[in-house]
Amino acid sequence: MSVSSAQDPRASISKKRSESDANGSVEDAKSIATETEDLVDKDPPPLKWTRLLFYRHENEAVNLDAISTRRSVYDDPDLAANYWPKKEYENLHRFDPKARWTYREERALVRKIDWKVMLWAAISFSALNLDRGNLSQANTDNFLPDLNLTTDDFNLGNSIFRLAFLCAELPSQLVSKRVGPDRWIPTQMVLWSLVTAAQFWLSGRSSFLVCRALLGFLQGGFIPDLILYLSYFYTKHELPYRLAWFWISSSVCGIVASFIAFGVLRMGGVLGKAGWRWLFLIEGLITLVIGILTFFRMPPSPTQTKTWYRPKGWFTEREEVIAVSRVLRDDPTKGDMHNREGLTIKRLWTAMCDYDLWPLYIIGLLFGLPSGPPGTYLTLSLRNLGFGTFQTNLLTIPSTVAGIFTMFGITIISETVNERSMVAMAQDLWSLPFLVALYLLPAKPNPWIYFGLASGLLSYPYTHPIQVGWCSRNAGAVASRTVNASLYNMFVQASAIVSAQIYQASDAPRYRRGNRTLIIINCVNILFMYPATKAYYMWRNRQRAKIWDAMSSEERQHYLNTTKDVGNRRLDFRFAH
Repeated sequence: MSVSSAQDPRASISKKRSESDANGSVEDAKSIATETEDLVDKDPPPLKWTRLLFYRHENEAVNLDAISTRRSVYDDPDLAANYWPKKEYENLHRFDPKARWTYREERALVRKIDWKVMLWAAISFSALNLDRGNLSQANTDNFLPDLNLTTDDFNLGNSIFRLAFLCAELPSQLVSKRVGPDRWIPTQMVLWSLVTAAQFWLSGRSSFLVCRALLGFLQGGFIPDLILYLSYFYTKHELPYRLAWFWISSSVCGIVASFIAFGVLRMGGVLGKAGWRWLFLIEGLITLVIGILTFFRMPPSPTQTKTWYRPKGWFTEREEVIAVSRVLRDDPTKGDMHNREGLTIKRLWTAMCDYDLWPLYIIGLLFGLPSGPPGTYLTLSLRNLGFGTFQTNLLTIPSTVAGIFTMFGITIISETVNERSMVAMAQDLWSLPFLVALYLLPAKPNPWIYFGLASGLLSYPYTHPIQVGWCSRNAGAVASRTVNASLYNMFVQASAIVSAQIYQASDAPRYRRGNRTLIIINCVNILFMYPATKAYYMWRNRQRAKIWDAMSSEERQHYLNTTKDVGNRRLDFRFAH
């Protein structure tokens, strides 16, 4: 029996469950009603600008009381047993393949999830960026001279931070998968906030480098952990859009942090301490408060929101059924593991050896390089050009605000046209002319011209949210999604390590040699990296389709019943590109 178009093979990959491991899955599957005429066969429409601008008009075009439940493999009694959640899955008691719900119910539920889950996840992510970005703000207040550091020491500190961040990615994911992201994420936040605040007592090069290493190690894995947590609540069509808001919250945090720095740095001289010391202390304490509150704001799953301090929970039983059933209908692999189930060495090794994800790792390594050094050195460059401490902090805001709109826009475009490879190239296409202009600047440029070009460059459409969702979608299973998200982010951190070494003190102040290197990398990304990645996934899909389409219905059913292939190794899986 062929899989219908609504049963998107990219979203319906899961290893076959045996009768003993499926909590009666075969019997349950056979009992599924065959009357499925009320199900929706089409995928949800892509997010459009008009839906944001004319929300009420868009709603009027939809019958909100019509059934919005989408057809899935669970509606076929012969297929359902192969995709049934395992008996340890924490939400199994609320999974009901016979459940039906309306557009009105689903939209109300998603709106509640946005307010209850997504909002606090964005606040938590903002706390990460508050502590990651304060070093740049400290540079506007004579941080390096006070500690007798050079820009090369600054580069070394950034490299050590990123290296520690990178090394902590996989271990952090393993801990998170074992104890649950709802416990591990706030623990990380509390620990790194204490190190951030401790930078108040920095005394020189050694203490600076030690703090950089500790911060990187404690913050590593935080982003994949948080994205994995969000995947428990959202479908594959909803997550990229939320990830865009996720990184928008980071930009908003950058703006808020600039104003915080503007005020806190004026405390220079209080108790005889420099303003940058108070900046580290105060921002560390802010993050500590957010981290403690996160212990109480992050339930393990949609069906585990009731607790002693929240006796009624967030969702009704009906809402829990909808929340669980719609996510599993969208991606049955999310029932593969319990949310506190650790990864075995075998599953870890299998995920690491998944060569079909390697093109995305290469993208993670290269895509951010052209814009990395100009962003890291923005505050230092503006100070060297004559701007004051407080003026420099305010001048970082325009590019941050512009970046919010460009990132949100490019994410909507990607989902609207259902395209990733060519759309994600927009970041490099945007950066190239500004890099060329910076390279051609004279030795002593007009400060405002430099500010304009640097701000234009840093207003690029950040495509990282697109690529994170792309990697998650192409992983195809919870175990591999957990590991592959970490591996992708490890390559992103490796990119930052490389980035920190491109601008050298010997090349100051215009960094012409460094900018020439960035231009070359930018061209490689545009001309080869993204087109080659798209070509590779198209080729892999053609390979799979050639075999799958040649199989009879009986052969396909036999394959689904007997295969040991999991995740994106299955013949009915198709890679997004």
